[in-house]
Amino acid sequence: MKKQGKRVAIQGGFGAFHEIAARKYFTESEPQIVPCDTFIDLFDSIASGNADFAVVAIENSVAGSLIPNYALLSRSSVKVTGEVYLRIIQNLIALPGQNLDDISEIHSHPMAILQCHDFLAPLRKRGVKVVESIDTALSAKWIKENGMMGIAALASELAAVIYGLEVIAESVESNKRNFTRFLIVEPRTDKKGGKEATDLNKASICFTLPHNVGSLSQILSVLAYYRINLSKIQSLPVVGKEWEYFFHLDLLFDDISMYKKALSAVQPLIDQLQILGEYKSGQLQNG
Repeated sequence: MKKQGKRVAIQGGFGAFHEIAARKYFTESEPQIVPCDTFIDLFDSIASGNADFAVVAIENSVAGSLIPNYALLSRSSVKVTGEVYLRIIQNLIALPGQNLDDISEIHSHPMAILQCHDFLAPLRKRGVKVVESIDTALSAKWIKENGMMGIAALASELAAVIYGLEVIAESVESNKRNFTRFLIVEPRTDKKGGKEATDLNKASICFTLPHNVGSLSQILSVLAYYRINLSKIQSLPVVGKEWEYFFHLDLLFDDISMYKKALSAVQPLIDQLQILGEYKSGQLQNG
């Protein structure tokens, strides 16, 4: 039996994909899962000391970026210390003894609904109502606790097991290469430690730019010169400053010294540089 591990906040209830991602990442000990209804609650749990780590979904290969989470990351006193990729398998689950013809409503998180549009389209045409909820697993919990016959949830197989539901239709996601990338975050401290520099090959940063022609292209040219691979770029509006943007970048590098030189080189060109975290990149696998 694994020893009890750190407290890990997740968005959603027990059985959510966030919990599966947490257990995939924290393998040395059994994580103590801290469920949170919303991502705001999740970041608050870190700030209040109710959790040691948090697992935050940041992008999905089908539905795209979770834009609000980029803003939460930049505003919160956390650092990114890792990432994990999870193959998302959505299942239609309901109380035992039913089949697809018995279902009149399907509840789930909006992201899950987007991921299953091909499966849901013909059901909508025959009158099945699709209802957005705050979480996949919490939808399953609600169905169980209220004995909701005729109502199903899009959720994980783990949620079906936890809440005593049956899988009516398995793997109903439209794209079988459906992955979500989760970031591992923890509070910022003055303590030294963490992974050795030789293990670090990825960084997440954000900054603002002067509203000048070619300002972003200058940054990208500098990164290319130092052989830094830009794996993700995401822009967000700066609140209160029309048509000005924050840029969030994920950078991959083979040589951390070249990464440090690149940061020094771009610093005079940008405003409000924030290093969200430096960590080891996750592995994209089918499991």
